[in-house]
Amino acid sequence: MTSFLAVTQVLLVFILVSLVLMHSGRDAGMGGMGFTPASQGGTHIVERNLTRLTLVVAVLFFANSVALFHYLK
Repeated sequence: MTSFLAVTQVLLVFILVSLVLMHSGRDAGMGGMGFTPASQGGTHIVERNLTRLTLVVAVLFFANSVALFHYLK
C-alpha cells in the first residue's frame, strides 16, 4: 500500500506542477491566447476549467499526503 501511495504522490506532483505552470499572469497563459476579447475582462471557460482541475488535483495531493504520512508512521 505504501508503494502505491508513493507512486501516486509522484504522479500527482508532476500533474500539479504542470497545471500550476499553465496558469499565468493577467494577459498570458490560456486566458491571453485569444480565447476572450480584451473588452470582456472576464476569464474564459478554459481558464475556469483549468482552475477547477488544479484545485481537484491539489485536494487529491493533500489527501494522498495525509494517507502516506499515516502509513509511514
